[in-house]
Amino acid sequence: MFRKILIVKKEKPRLERDEELQWISNSLGLFNSDRDKERSCYRVFVELVDKKTPLRSDDIAEHSRLSRGTVVFHLNKLMESGLVINVDNKYKLREKRISTIIKKMRKDISQHLKEIEEIAKDFESKL
Repeated sequence: MFRKILIVKKEKPRLERDEELQWISNSLGLFNSDRDKERSCYRVFVELVDKKTPLRSDDIAEHSRLSRGTVVFHLNKLMESGLVINVDNKYKLREKRISTIIKKMRKDISQHLKEIEEIAKDFESKL
């Protein structure tokens, strides 16, 4: 089971790289926690976007200047969201391109909604 939150943003992003990445992240509802005052989850995500090779949590912690515990916590959240995978104790984006990740997330969501629809139909047939 996975949890996805989608927030549709209508304003267009600026052309600057960091602002576009922040807009995409906010639109997907990825880093909108009131508890994450230092935007640490976003910082972990940026490290993975910037580096083209899988990274150890220690490397991410060092580059982002976050504790390893904080990094691992956010990596787990990013894996649950479908953005990040773990390969041989190293972390990387699910796909090299963010647009491809979003395309696959759309497929995942569609499949999940089909499963919910089938359960609803089964439920309704019992009424």
